[in-house]
Amino acid sequence: MGETNKEQNMEKRFRGLRKFNLIMAFFHLAQGIAMFALSSNFSLPITTVFVEFNAQTQKLEPVLKEAFSISVGPLVAGFLLLSALAHLLIAMPKINEWYNKNLKRGTNYTRWIEYSFSSSLMIIVIAMLTGMYDGVSLMLMFFLNMMMILFGWVMELHNQTTEKTNWTSYWFGVLAGAIPWVAIALYLGFAGSETQGPPSFVYWIFFSIFLFFNVFAINMILQYKKVGKWKNYLYGEKAYIVLSLVAKSLLAWQVWAGTLRPV
Repeated sequence: MGETNKEQNMEKRFRGLRKFNLIMAFFHLAQGIAMFALSSNFSLPITTVFVEFNAQTQKLEPVLKEAFSISVGPLVAGFLLLSALAHLLIAMPKINEWYNKNLKRGTNYTRWIEYSFSSSLMIIVIAMLTGMYDGVSLMLMFFLNMMMILFGWVMELHNQTTEKTNWTSYWFGVLAGAIPWVAIALYLGFAGSETQGPPSFVYWIFFSIFLFFNVFAINMILQYKKVGKWKNYLYGEKAYIVLSLVAKSLLAWQVWAGTLRPV
């Protein structure tokens, strides 16, 4: 009788979580569409610095070139729409069954797949706003952040087979995730002159989103330490979903207010 009640309670939680994912899909989708509809055509350059032979000096010298420019509005809409798509797919019957089965094992692969793209796109937006325009550097930033997220996948995958939590993947992920923020901090710190640097909203973006990225890491710790309500893996799952919405919304509207708002 007890087992039956436990299973019924679990199924009720899963149904509620499915509805919750649909609601989150709507919020992300609405904001993504708003970014397209309300944003200006503000763009930033993507540059390259490759060496070329200088016939006058008879040396290979770095040459700065603008490869192309990219509109910031679609980038911002992009990480919102990626989340909307992920939440919508999770609510689909077949995928939802797979999602629930994984949650019972203490993992959510769809989360790591979506974050690996959406949070990496967020990092690129932040980096470009601080003045990092080099295409190769941005590519490295994107995939280094992606590796941080995929270490989260490995953390959950590995600890399905361990009696005691193994934190190796977690700390490797922390290392991978810290480097892009150090690079962004250097660009932010050395930008401009002593009296004129990046606009204040860029600093607000840096500190606020850095804080939220760290809260994600804390949420994982609380899950594995089974602190309070985090004893139930589904509580931590909901926390991830809420954190994702807040972090993406906060970044999107700060960028919109600072650069994308039509003048």
